[in-house]
Amino acid sequence: MTMDEKKPTNLADNLSSARKYDPNMNPAGSASQIDAEKLKTKLDSFKKKLLKKFPFIKALGIIPPSAVPLFEEDERLTKEEIESKPTHIIMIIPEEQYKNLAKIKPEVIKIVKESGENIWVHMKTSEVDLWNYGLDSKFEFLDAIAGSFPLHDNGFLGSLRVAVIHKNLVLNWLNVGRVRYVATYAIGGSLVRGTADKTSDVDTFVIIDDTDVKRMSRIELIEKLRGRIVGEFVKEATALAGVKNILNVQVYLLTDFWQSVKDAHPVMFTFIRDGIPMYDRGTFIPWKRLLQMGKIKPSPEAIDLYMKEGDRTDDIIKRRMLDAMVDIYFGVVTPTQAMMMLAGHAPPVPKTLIEEVKKALVQEEKVLTLSDLKILEKAVKLYKDYEHGKIKEVPGKEIDLMMEESRAYMKKMKEVREKLEKKSQENQTQNIHETAFNLLKKIFGNKPQNELVEQLENELIKKGKIPERFLAVAKELGNIKTKTKGKKPLSQSEMQKISRDASELIDSLIEYAQRKDMVSLERGIMQISINGTRAEILSADKNIFVIEGTGRIRKIHDGKLVNSGRQALEQALSGIKEKLKFELSPQNMEILRRELGDFSISF
Repeated sequence: MTMDEKKPTNLADNLSSARKYDPNMNPAGSASQIDAEKLKTKLDSFKKKLLKKFPFIKALGIIPPSAVPLFEEDERLTKEEIESKPTHIIMIIPEEQYKNLAKIKPEVIKIVKESGENIWVHMKTSEVDLWNYGLDSKFEFLDAIAGSFPLHDNGFLGSLRVAVIHKNLVLNWLNVGRVRYVATYAIGGSLVRGTADKTSDVDTFVIIDDTDVKRMSRIELIEKLRGRIVGEFVKEATALAGVKNILNVQVYLLTDFWQSVKDAHPVMFTFIRDGIPMYDRGTFIPWKRLLQMGKIKPSPEAIDLYMKEGDRTDDIIKRRMLDAMVDIYFGVVTPTQAMMMLAGHAPPVPKTLIEEVKKALVQEEKVLTLSDLKILEKAVKLYKDYEHGKIKEVPGKEIDLMMEESRAYMKKMKEVREKLEKKSQENQTQNIHETAFNLLKKIFGNKPQNELVEQLENELIKKGKIPERFLAVAKELGNIKTKTKGKKPLSQSEMQKISRDASELIDSLIEYAQRKDMVSLERGIMQISINGTRAEILSADKNIFVIEGTGRIRKIHDGKLVNSGRQALEQALSGIKEKLKFELSPQNMEILRRELGDFSISF
């Protein structure tokens, strides 16, 4: 801290502090203090032999050098053993293997000797030995184990590491100098049970001493704490730990937590009973001892509160039965409105729903029966009575009956949808069929359908007047009515394709019919072919027009072909009083060849 920085004097000051994570904040040190990769390679053979012999091992890690004296003192190594400077390795095994320690230790010593390396193995069980460090307030041991360099880890070591890093982030933020605002940082869940793996959630609890907070509301305080501890610090700890475990953090104020303990809140009781402190200022461990001694008992007020919860059960169930009735109501009404829209009607409001559905779906479309309508009518009546306060509860048996009826009704709605979609398709395809073949009759005369398709092929497609692909479209439209008479309606994609293809064919036929009408007058006309594309040259009222297959119209003006609209062409045609012979002067022929290029002529 620089001379200019103001030392925090209360929790509010600490909340505004921007202190960052210091990798050296861990008093036990970290694996970065050792040549980890070199040692890992050196100990690889030892690790493999150990895991082959004891596959149940949860984790193997090299203890950071700065933490080695803690373990040497804890296990009372002799002066000679300490001076030999062995590599200290933590070996974590399941609690159920504790009974076999007498057999495991000699085997481990044998493997150590065979490796030829100077190694000291510290064997700890995951559910008693490690957590005793927390219960004995030896938190630096847990920090050291979490900071060890992993040789093998089934996820237990990584879970512990992310919790320790997060703890240190919180402590570094809120515990400055002699000011200590973190009352307790504890772990629970699968990590404490010794079952944590690489995908397990890591459950932690943080209790913050809020007894000196005077300038901030409790809600504002807890929001600020959670925003940093649960938001920012969780992301940072996960990234620094390099694990995939999800860190779940619960933040409590000390005063609220103590009140919950007095009120016998089950979550707090479970937390105190099963949790293990990784940092404690003298609150959690006494609570745990008192709970084990049976000294923490719920207050009379808490007992009364819990009894009242039982009294509220009847009201809660009644409320939920009413909610279920409302859900069933919307479950039958909303699909009914959808079917009304499919039948071509606006979705009716609940007030007129029954009357309009009866008229449209029962009488006109005949897809619903009066029995089906009664189910809908019953749901609507119950809901109206509920809205008007006429009913206060619905028996469970009635809800069961309504559920059964709504299932049957929804099954019926699906059948109705299929029928309405099929009918809609039949009407749509009928209109498409009639439009296309009426156009063909206008062009070729009132002939049977197969002859119309044949003339379409011979007169229009083979002569290049409309694209060749329209032959297949016309044949498909000829069979479309039969196709939609099947049991199931066509799929949406099939209908879209048919509509699109039919629309393109109809547009081409309309365009051809219009061009045919224009040139059917008594006048001079000559057909030409330009690079395989058909066009027509029209002589009308001393004007020469060129009508291309695309519908583009041009005329000769001042020795050039210029764009001309359909209106100019029709005006020239209207001035014709008698039948004309086609006449094309050499000058105009030259203009056409210059403008159009080479073309062939057929009269």
